[in-house]
Amino acid sequence: MRRMSSGTAMVCVLTSGLSGMVATAGTPARPAATEAPAVTVIPVRVDDKTFRCIRKMTPVRQFYVDNLLGNMAGTLAAANAPKGAVYPAGSVVQLVPTEAMVKREAGFSPATGDWEFFELDVSATGTRIGKRGFAEVNNRFGKNCFACHAPARDPWDFICETTHGCEPIPVDRQMTGALQRSDPRCGEPVPQDGDGMALFKLKAMVLIGTSIAWVNGLF
Repeated sequence: MRRMSSGTAMVCVLTSGLSGMVATAGTPARPAATEAPAVTVIPVRVDDKTFRCIRKMTPVRQFYVDNLLGNMAGTLAAANAPKGAVYPAGSVVQLVPTEAMVKREAGFSPATGDWEFFELDVSATGTRIGKRGFAEVNNRFGKNCFACHAPARDPWDFICETTHGCEPIPVDRQMTGALQRSDPRCGEPVPQDGDGMALFKLKAMVLIGTSIAWVNGLF
């Protein structure tokens, strides 16, 4: 066996060491995995005290809006978006004092765009929630609120207006305005010409609709 000189052995060791260093340097180190920051979801709490005089909310065309989380700018931006927009959590939308939509926290109800619908009993002493949810809540003509708003899902985020595809209801702006101006939670009514007749017609239609529903329920 041929014996290598110490010098040769030294070169071999150095070469081996350099090869290891080159191999190690040529392999880039993988960055440590980082977790996505957690998103904080602020719950939107709704009870009887949530709702107030409709005329103390912010008017947008023929309806009123509010935001329970203080994001009025976001709510107004969505309400005034000419091509539609998604309302932020906490948004409240009301056309009349006895019905309301509230945008709950993200993930609350994906099928309804996180909207919860409310049937309200109002009086001079305040508000009481009669029904809430979506399948359980109907308007004063017996129509399901969510079913009425569903055609306006995109791009209007379920908000009905005359050009948003919703099924028309037999209520004109004189009637909705009369209801807004006579909200008992606001104190004395501030009627305009024609409000008395509009309210009379509305009560008559509701009575007729209730009677028809009652008769149909007998058969």
